Amino acid sequence: MTKQKKKDLQIFLIQVGVWAAVILLPMLTSWLATRSWEYAWDTVLITFGMLRSPMLLYFANFYLFDSWLFQRQRYGLFALANLVLMLVFNLGMFSVSDYAPDMPAIAWVGMYIGMFIYFLLNCAMIAAALAIRHFMRIRQIRQQLQEEKARHTEAELAWLKNQINPHFLFNTLNNISSLAAIDGEATQEAIAQLSDLLRYAMYETNKPTVPLQGEVEFMRNYIALMKLRVSSSTVVNAQSSVSNPQFEVAPLLFISLIENAFKHGVSSNQPSYIIIRLEQKEGMLEFDCRNSNHPKSDADRSGSGIGIENTRRRLDLLYPNHYTWQLGICDNGNTYFSHICIHSES
Repeated sequence: MTKQKKKDLQIFLIQVGVWAAVILLPMLTSWLATRSWEYAWDTVLITFGMLRSPMLLYFANFYLFDSWLFQRQRYGLFALANLVLMLVFNLGMFSVSDYAPDMPAIAWVGMYIGMFIYFLLNCAMIAAALAIRHFMRIRQIRQQLQEEKARHTEAELAWLKNQINPHFLFNTLNNISSLAAIDGEATQEAIAQLSDLLRYAMYETNKPTVPLQGEVEFMRNYIALMKLRVSSSTVVNAQSSVSNPQFEVAPLLFISLIENAFKHGVSSNQPSYIIIRLEQKEGMLEFDCRNSNHPKSDADRSGSGIGIENTRRRLDLLYPNHYTWQLGICDNGNTYFSHICIHSES
């Protein structure tokens, strides 16, 4: 049995249970009052006779007329079908022959009022069936929209993360290529570090979140490889303080910002610096990256800001309303900074 069929069966059984409770409740009340099963059974027959028409109309509309007629806007046929069923189910219930011909006028008035009230009860059950169907339909649509949105978000996150991976790979390969002509031993060590980076990026980041300890180690290796491209006039200071190594965080979240710091914060002819700090405590994660600001000329089009936009989009998708991000220029235009604070949702 499929999941949908199980759900349909569950809904049917719930409705049958509700109607059974409504019919049997007066019987229980009668038995408690009289301690007589005969009176209790008579109460069941009377209650079922009164509720038979509303109950059958409810199920007919819930399972047939709503989808066949009402949802297809065949309102005339819908009204006619219900009227026919109402007449069939109640045929003879208010037969005039059952009443004395000399019955007082006030009794006739009361009888017709009772018929009208019973008609309204039948209409109320029809409306209840349509309303419940409508509520279920809206709920199903909302659930489908949420599932579609979740699939879209997951696909977008995967696309954003996949944009990050080639960036650091190409930059690192360029750095190692430059190093190979200078220091063979350092090149082998750099290749080993790159291997660790690739292993982590390929096999450890396929989950929505990863332990912070792995991210810290990844960032250390990445920074160590990026330092290969800078000269001795560039100061790189990276620090981390983690109180809970198992703190879950989105993988590769800050790599684009670190890459930008090395890409745009280092000058070939001026002293430069990069300061990176990662701190986690009491359900909060702070990332701060500062680098020397070397404005580029209009002719230099390197760096289109895609890394920052990708990071912002990932933060919006992964930590909506649970993060703050400040970035800009300070120290009289000498420092570019990026400060992210992520608060735990719990």
